[in-house]
Amino acid sequence: MTTPTTLDVSGLTVRIPLRRGGTVHAVTDAYLTASAGRLHFLVGGSGSGKSTLMSTITGLLPRSAVVSGNVSVTDESGTVLTGPELWQRRGRTVGVVPQSAMTCFTPVRRLGPQLAETARYARGERSPAELLDLVELDRSALRRYPHELSGGMAQRAAIAAALAGDPQVIIADEPTSALDPELSTSVVSLLSDLAGTGRIVIAATHDLACITGDTADISVMCASRVVESGPARRVLDRPRHEYTRDLLAALPENGLTPLPHPLPDLVDLPDDYRYGDTIV
Repeated sequence: MTTPTTLDVSGLTVRIPLRRGGTVHAVTDAYLTASAGRLHFLVGGSGSGKSTLMSTITGLLPRSAVVSGNVSVTDESGTVLTGPELWQRRGRTVGVVPQSAMTCFTPVRRLGPQLAETARYARGERSPAELLDLVELDRSALRRYPHELSGGMAQRAAIAAALAGDPQVIIADEPTSALDPELSTSVVSLLSDLAGTGRIVIAATHDLACITGDTADISVMCASRVVESGPARRVLDRPRHEYTRDLLAALPENGLTPLPHPLPDLVDLPDDYRYGDTIV
């Protein structure tokens, strides 16, 4: 496959049965298009379905959980890779940055050998030192154990591992969740730079404050659905969906206004639920 141009999520529905009974309506009829060259943020409150959608894109969920819909990547020649084909190329076509960077490495091994092993598995051509150069992390980190890395360093190391197979699609789940505002901005800048090299980069986050720039897009999730998508500047300045407006109003700089409608539990959520509905 040549350079990917878009990643499409079409009508995706994910259901996860619980042992105690009931079913988690994790993702419902979701649509999303991420384009190469533009950092794409997936935002929403906790429990909105962001991580499940990201795990589905990368093939980390059991296939039986995907009830309907599809994930696909299209390249510049028009070639399309659908879900199963895409998931077989995880590490090469698709790189995954996990939610917990500090725990994604083996604690009793130094970073360098772990990155080397990841590159061999993903058939990558870059050395561990070159991978750290890509994420602007000093090469001295190769000699450190994971617990010797700061939060920001660990996050950059996790991104370096995701780049080991030189994937053209990067999926990052909550890459700023454990970072202070300054480090969050730094990591977002790095992801934006990676998108600027022609990659497709999707980052799930609940931190709307870290979203900046005119070359980014946003998809907003609420109660398992993608309720709004568009250029970041438009969505942040002129949100069209009621939930997006309420989410922005809840930011500290906008007055910390509580959401007027409580968000429901996703267990056995009615298929026709819409934000603001009362569930009996």
